[in-house]
Amino acid sequence: MERFVVFTLGVDQPGIVAAVTGALFEHGCNLADCSMTILAGHFAMVLVVDSPNGATGVETALEEPARTLDLGTAVRRIDDHPTDMVGSPYVLSVYGADHPGIVARITRLLADDGVNVTDLETRVIGAPQEPVYAMLFEVTLPEGLDAAKLRADLAAVGAEVGVDTSLHAADADVF
Repeated sequence: MERFVVFTLGVDQPGIVAAVTGALFEHGCNLADCSMTILAGHFAMVLVVDSPNGATGVETALEEPARTLDLGTAVRRIDDHPTDMVGSPYVLSVYGADHPGIVARITRLLADDGVNVTDLETRVIGAPQEPVYAMLFEVTLPEGLDAAKLRADLAAVGAEVGVDTSLHAADADVF
C-alpha cells in the first residue's frame, strides 16, 4: 500500500466526514490519521490514507463526494517518517487582545528554540466589544531545552505583543 495525505475544504455542512471517509473505505483505503475543523464556516480536513490503488484510487474515491458537496480536494503521496519527535510534550496557552502578529511572534520564538508545534488552535473568544485572542499549542521541547528559560522568553515576547503566556508539561493523554 502507498500512503497519501488528502486535503479537503468546503463550506461546512452535515455529512462531509461520512461522505469522504465512506468513499475512501469503499475504494479499499485505510485511514491512518485525521484532523478536521471548522474555520469561518468552512470545513477543513486532512487525512493520512493508505491506498492499495495508488493516487488514482484515492482521487477516484473523492470524485463523488467532492462533486456532490462542492469540496476542493488534493492528494499528495507521502513517505513514512518517524512520527515521534524526541523531546518532552508541553502545552502552551496564549491569551490577549486580538491584533496582527501574535501567532508570528510566538511561533518565531518557538522555532528559534527548536520547539516543534504539533497542534495549534486559535479562536477569538469573549464579548464582541472586548474580543480576546486565544491560542492553544501542543509542542515538543527538544532534549536539553530548559523549560524555565523558554517560559521566561515567552513571557518577554508576550509582554511585547500584549498577551499572557502559560507553558506546562502535558499530562498523559489518550493521544
